[in-house]
Amino acid sequence: MPDKKQVILEIKNLTIQFGGLRAVNNVSANVEENDFLGIIGPNGAGKTTMFNAITGNQVPTSGTAEFMSKNLINKDPDEILHMGISRTFQNIRVFPKMTVLENVSIPLHSIPNYNVFSAMLGLPYTKRRDQAIREEAMEYLHELGIEEYAAHQAGALSYGLQRRLEIARALAARPKMLLLDEPAAGMNTNECAELIAMLNGIHQKHNLAIVLIEHHVDVVLELCKRIYVLHLGEMLAEGTPKEIQSNPDVVRAYLGERRKRHEYTFRSKES
Repeated sequence: MPDKKQVILEIKNLTIQFGGLRAVNNVSANVEENDFLGIIGPNGAGKTTMFNAITGNQVPTSGTAEFMSKNLINKDPDEILHMGISRTFQNIRVFPKMTVLENVSIPLHSIPNYNVFSAMLGLPYTKRRDQAIREEAMEYLHELGIEEYAAHQAGALSYGLQRRLEIARALAARPKMLLLDEPAAGMNTNECAELIAMLNGIHQKHNLAIVLIEHHVDVVLELCKRIYVLHLGEMLAEGTPKEIQSNPDVVRAYLGERRKRHEYTFRSKES
């Protein structure tokens, strides 16, 4: 029997209310070390709002969220990033006037190994450190297949390449857990297949937990070991891909409607 994995993120009874609207209602969930977890559900189900609560972009109305047994509530996003949680956004956030290389270097500079006086004096150590940062940033660009664009302005990249850049920058923060908010948005079938291969490689190489919000359900089925389904702000179901596909509540509330529109095919690698 395999050893039980450590829970690194634990959410209990999380509620987020905007006026009279409960965007997230009494939701509990967890992420284990090296997990690959999917979160699916219709638009407005509360998926991104949950991410915002985990990463300090939204203060919950009630409930708790702990990462590595440390409280996340009322922490600033930068503080949470340094705790080991990195993310991408549904609406891409890059620094458009900076180069691709500079974008990915930012997280690597966030905890400098030298003081401001060393930097001002241009001491050899600071130069070596800056070179090491550039080399590490290039490694992330290579991993995401965008190293040839290192000197380009980020805002000049195509939508798909900016998605890759955002993932590279999130990885450069050296997280223990990576939150990806709809990385396949706007992608065709071939691009989704490339994304699946890339994310599988990232998961294996960096040995980190990944939580994926995605409307391309086939991407979730290919990648994720466990899936949560949110509906109208509440937890509708949890299970393996096979269990989720056969859950009548999920089919009725979400998957069935997508199948009618030919956006989803019922398939799984599970036996």
